Amino acid sequence: MPAKFPIILVVDDEAQIRRALKTNLSAGGYAVLEAPDGESAIDQLRVQAPDLILLDINMPGIGGLETCREIRDHFDIPIIMLSVKNSERDKVRALDAGADDYVVKPFGIQELLARIRAALRRNSSGESPAENYRSTDLTIDFERREVTAGGKSVRLTPKEFELLRQLVANAGKPVPHRNLLQAVWGPDYGDETDYLRVFINQLRKKIEPAPAKPRYILTVPWVGYRFQSPD
Repeated sequence: MPAKFPIILVVDDEAQIRRALKTNLSAGGYAVLEAPDGESAIDQLRVQAPDLILLDINMPGIGGLETCREIRDHFDIPIIMLSVKNSERDKVRALDAGADDYVVKPFGIQELLARIRAALRRNSSGESPAENYRSTDLTIDFERREVTAGGKSVRLTPKEFELLRQLVANAGKPVPHRNLLQAVWGPDYGDETDYLRVFINQLRKKIEPAPAKPRYILTVPWVGYRFQSPD
């Protein structure tokens, strides 16, 4: 049986960029699908779900951020947002919309390939580095990838789930920013503390009874974060 190549959906309104990305990604061992706008991307997902999406933030129609939110509402596919904007505010907006990563144009193809590999990386051993967790109002089943908070099922994105896994695996211990970034996003990361801030806020909104006064995911000033069982 022939090897299955990871499928990447490239969503960009500029045909030249789509062609260039398709050429380089194909050479890197990926199968490539294309969409010129957000509407076409969502239609494409209904036909075939890729392994990863490269999504331009500035497009006509519904735009990259809205497309990202729409995709994230229905799919857990890794999304890397592409943009010419390099401000922290723009990165945070993209991550808040559900992106897993953010790459600034123009970018080197080797940098992009490294980001893609990191986004596709999974726990290849299939073993969970954290034991399942249960308290009065929070249950986490790592094997089934199921989370229940306040008696309701909670849907986490892949990056949110991996971040929670790392925190629970080190329960009671402060985990430095760099350690979390490299464990969840890959060894090429370490300084993107804005990523952590956004994803920690998202996790708190989903699992904490009162996100503004967290009981489980605590901030350790100037160090990182700690998972603490209130029980």
